[in-house]
Amino acid sequence: MFTTRPWHRATLGNPASLCAAAVLLGVIYAGSTIVTPLYPLYQRTFGVSEVTITLVYATYVIGNLGALFAFGRISDQAGRRLVSLLVLAVGGVSTLLFLFAEHPAMLFIARAASGLAIGVGAATATAWIADLHRCADKAFASRLAAAVNLVGLAVGVLVSGLLAQFAPQPLRTVYVIYAVLLLVTAAVVARTRETVESPARASGQLSLKPRVGVPADARVAFIAPAVTAVATFALLGFYVALAPNLLASSMRMHSPALSGAVVAELFAAGAIAVVATPMLAPKLTMFIGLWLLLPSLGLLLWAQIAGSLALLIAATALCGIATAFGFRGSLQEVNRIAPAERRAEVLSAYLLCCYGGNSLPAVGVALLSRQIGHLWANVIFAAVLVVLAAIALAIGARQGQRVR
Repeated sequence: MFTTRPWHRATLGNPASLCAAAVLLGVIYAGSTIVTPLYPLYQRTFGVSEVTITLVYATYVIGNLGALFAFGRISDQAGRRLVSLLVLAVGGVSTLLFLFAEHPAMLFIARAASGLAIGVGAATATAWIADLHRCADKAFASRLAAAVNLVGLAVGVLVSGLLAQFAPQPLRTVYVIYAVLLLVTAAVVARTRETVESPARASGQLSLKPRVGVPADARVAFIAPAVTAVATFALLGFYVALAPNLLASSMRMHSPALSGAVVAELFAAGAIAVVATPMLAPKLTMFIGLWLLLPSLGLLLWAQIAGSLALLIAATALCGIATAFGFRGSLQEVNRIAPAERRAEVLSAYLLCCYGGNSLPAVGVALLSRQIGHLWANVIFAAVLVVLAAIALAIGARQGQRVR
């Protein structure tokens, strides 16, 4: 019923429409990390614990899950442009909640709304990029989406850290600027070509039934990329939620600009890795990401024990490459094994693994830190990731032997 139109000249021109969709994706993901350097400031301003701040971060995943289960396919039905504008509106509401937050409860609501907007918006913008890419081979579109994703995350956290350090009213300024950016992006999106033919105009035409599952004959092959996704996003979640406090507690560095720059380095290294290695096969990419997790975690622990910023910078770069390869390779593997008629269900199951890895370990580390200290909590976290990486490598290698 809902199909994409054949390629023709867009309102802004086809290259302009593709750029507009990429900008939309980058702006959406920038909104995910602008709060990261502000967590220690919120902790001091509201007098809450590190666990509370970590739970605020994890609330983001609740919005992601709502997006996945209720609205994951809505842009296929209602159209990319309309859904994108609605997403930007929800992102604006979240931004205003952060801007005027006077109580920790407002942070939870704002973060959940942000997760919902980013979950729906990322899926919509990624699909739009694929629609607008002219070639039948969507590998370039996938790499573009992954790179823009990481660049948006890096720019968001870096700019937020700089503004928090040097601009007046650090808990306000970044949200004012981001609200303006959302308005400009909405104006661009409103002129971008729609790619869904005959989009639904009435709510009765929409199906919000979630589709999550893995076919029986693909379940064994699904385990390796699923475990890789959990390990990859666990490391990402740890950095985004806890890196600023790690700098403050272990290295006595309380600069929002520095914490923003460290987290931005993680995403920037990942973006460069994605762009620089277009020819790597999916399974090889996934395996490289898993193997790189081991030395990157070792460097991370060494940096904490030594209190060395130089070691932390090296560890962050290596972790960025590892997570980028792990994410890209596991996603491509899932796309490869998923039957075309059930691709949405399998991808939804994969995203559940990503979201779970993104939130639960970060909360666990924060809780453990209160009982046994930051260092030992991070040692346990690293050990769990090593076990997960070993499981994924073993299963992936066995699957490769069976194929041969």
